Amino acid sequence: MEDAAATHLTETTKEKLRQTVGKIERLEEEKKEVAEQIKEVYAEAKAFGFDVKALRQVIRLRKVDKADREEQEMMLELYLLATGDA
Repeated sequence: MEDAAATHLTETTKEKLRQTVGKIERLEEEKKEVAEQIKEVYAEAKAFGFDVKALRQVIRLRKVDKADREEQEMMLELYLLATGDA
């Protein structure tokens, strides 16, 4: 059955598929390299005495739109007040 499906693909389609797979594999490798570089930067930050956990939170919060972040913070404060934790 697999051979039958493969025979229905044109050579152009097969080549496009090979190129697509190759591109994804290269991007996955680049992603792995970037992740390693990010890990090294966090290690440098820790060596400088920065709190890595707080630094990660800053990075995460900076990705969020300011209005959305403020709304999330207000909701968090409301929940903390409601549970007696504020």
